[in-house]
Amino acid sequence: MHTEHDWITTPLTADLLRGALDLERTEHGLLPHRLPARARAQNTNAQLAMAEAQPSGVRLAFRTAATAVELDTLRTKRDYAGFPPRPDGLYDLLVDGRPAGQAAGTGGNVLTIDMATWDGEVTPGPVGTVRFTGLPAREKDVEIWLPHNETTELVALRTDAPVAPVPDRGRRVWLHHGSSISHGSDAASPTAIWPAIAALLGGVELVNLGLGGSALLDPFTARAMRDTPADLISVKIGINIVNADAMRLRAFGPAVHGFLDTIREGHPDTPLLVVSSVHCAIHEDTPGPTAPDLSGLGEGLLRFAAMGDPAEVAAGKLTLTVIREELSRIVRQRAADDPNIHYLDGLDLYGESDAAEHPLPDEVHPDAATHRHIGERFHELAFTGGGPFAPGS
Repeated sequence: MHTEHDWITTPLTADLLRGALDLERTEHGLLPHRLPARARAQNTNAQLAMAEAQPSGVRLAFRTAATAVELDTLRTKRDYAGFPPRPDGLYDLLVDGRPAGQAAGTGGNVLTIDMATWDGEVTPGPVGTVRFTGLPAREKDVEIWLPHNETTELVALRTDAPVAPVPDRGRRVWLHHGSSISHGSDAASPTAIWPAIAALLGGVELVNLGLGGSALLDPFTARAMRDTPADLISVKIGINIVNADAMRLRAFGPAVHGFLDTIREGHPDTPLLVVSSVHCAIHEDTPGPTAPDLSGLGEGLLRFAAMGDPAEVAAGKLTLTVIREELSRIVRQRAADDPNIHYLDGLDLYGESDAAEHPLPDEVHPDAATHRHIGERFHELAFTGGGPFAPGS
């Protein structure tokens, strides 16, 4: 720690955090969770357990006149055996809602995953410190967005002036659920994931339940959304159902209805936007499952491939084309009794022509430029004009 500041250590408490649904006390500090304890207890999937503990959209938010801030964290970074190390997770600093700095995580644990078996081995490491200096010497709202792709235990917060929770600014809360694309996949930083881009442009508070690999219509996720206060709700459905080859058309429709019914138990009149998948060429007309293409392993290249047979669609196997048609039908049906439900075709966010300009590097996940494209397009379609999330709509 630098000695030129007279540091004040502020206890890390729930009123200084946004975007987390639960906080777990660990031996090191606080671990933010994006699913509540009851949902986690009902989950048996290791990938979902890892995804929900990665704080996508979670940020520290406080009011202070401090010119310097230090945050101690213990991160768990994931790498893949045979591939180059992944970039360090980034922390984005906002001052009064505007970008004001960025820092990479240090120290921490490394989880190395063997993609052939999905076994993982953890190499422990020390607590690291993220430091921001040169902040304006006035009262201001400060946000530190945590890395969207690294499990992050919060250990200590130090500033050179007192800290208080941010007062209620009257901003609407947007609750969103989706796949790894909503989680952040290969976005450049935590405020550069597409839901964060849309939220910052729309002036709303984001609660991001984008869960890598796990937008699978899990009832415990629906109950978590039912019980979470929100002014706006969206659910992005499709790609993970196909990735996992999780269900057939016969089961899919009732599962969607059940998921939406559960949300409506807690939010009967809230604007609810059902969003289908963006363009993904390998699964537009070919079912899952999706599997890693390890042919580029020696070169450190990872791509994904569709393993299903298009002929099986006639027997009820799901493709993105089939899912979009079914979601559109379901929303039209429900809208007869629910004027606040809406449908957004994911191809309007990122379609075939967009893919030609911004191809998916691994055939499934967008890169940083495409996250910005999707976020700006979602803001335009949902938050402006006659969009379902537009103020006063």
